[in-house]
Amino acid sequence: MAEFKEKYRLDKDKAVLIVIDVQERLVPAMNERVCGQVVSHINMLLEGFRAMQLPVIATEQYPRGLGNTIVELAAATEQVCIEKISFSCVGEPKFMAALEKTAAKQVVLVGMESHVCVYQTLIDLLDRGYRVHLVRDAICSRFKSDYQTAIAMAVQMGAVLTTTEIALFQLLGVAEGDDFKVVSRLARRRTA
Repeated sequence: MAEFKEKYRLDKDKAVLIVIDVQERLVPAMNERVCGQVVSHINMLLEGFRAMQLPVIATEQYPRGLGNTIVELAAATEQVCIEKISFSCVGEPKFMAALEKTAAKQVVLVGMESHVCVYQTLIDLLDRGYRVHLVRDAICSRFKSDYQTAIAMAVQMGAVLTTTEIALFQLLGVAEGDDFKVVSRLARRRTA
């Protein structure tokens, strides 16, 4: 039974949130309603991770062309923000240095697009022995078929499919303290 806990349960002593490429010129290409929900869920995760004092790494794909991380997610870039040109974050040495510095072995993965940068990062992280928790309500692609295919392939490869609330409440573990109050408030505020 311990193998299930090791694979599926998030542990705040081992977790890092990675926010991939939610950028000014990429966001308008997404479905407005879906992207709005994704941004809202990423913000929930950011607030929860901040309350629990957990590490966050943001990336920006070729910011000269795609702009910077959207202002609504500015909190994602407060700790570490890595510029990259490789689709996989792992292809950028500064990203791997930042990830290794956290000492995390569990990665909570969010961002866009599901089937390109998120997907390729997921493959490379799994290949390096990280436990990847893909937050299905905090990722998106321009087309639903690409999103669905990325989700299906991620599960086949061994990623853990999760949601924003599952991730946050797993990291909490108990219904007490200031962290719980923050996450509970976030969950009550959630609309989709």
